[in-house]
Amino acid sequence: MPCAGASVRMGRPKALLEIEGHTFLSLVTDALRDGGCDRVIVVVPEDTPLQEAAEAAGAQVITNPDPGEGPITSLRLAIRESGPDTQGVLYHPVDHPLVLSSSVAAVVQAAKPRPLLVVPMLGNQRGHPTYFDAQLFAEFLDPHLEGGARTVVHRHLDDAVLLSLDDEGIRADIDTPALYAEVVESHTDRPAEARSQ
Repeated sequence: MPCAGASVRMGRPKALLEIEGHTFLSLVTDALRDGGCDRVIVVVPEDTPLQEAAEAAGAQVITNPDPGEGPITSLRLAIRESGPDTQGVLYHPVDHPLVLSSSVAAVVQAAKPRPLLVVPMLGNQRGHPTYFDAQLFAEFLDPHLEGGARTVVHRHLDDAVLLSLDDEGIRADIDTPALYAEVVESHTDRPAEARSQ
């Protein structure tokens, strides 16, 4: 989970925003863990409160000393941290906190035969989390890669498993104050329900 961005459009760290008393960071961590991820690695900037929040959420924390190049730098750090026996990783931005753990579980299940990619789909639109098999790690680690993870996805889209899911949370990118206010308002009167659907 990359959390090292500047949150320029939101104006404050998105990972620490709350919905129903839970931070984006903790919501995504719980969804990934409950969905079957063996480890949740959160990549944060150096010297920020995000590190403490990620540790409190039970995630493994690594710091990105140079996040300026974009999320690909955090993905590279996570891949290196994951170790040589890792079969693949799920990549999930923290500004998609409404994903259901059942959707994560579906992606994990679809990844078991080891396709290069599993891309969750809502209708004809791609969402998160995306599964990247270890066969792609060398491409992500290539220092000459231009365009970040999106370039690798487009290279291999014909070989991807496109997984249709009925979960708007895989697409809900909450990256502006207006979108955040809408989500908070929509959840205010919602009955308490577990995210472990």
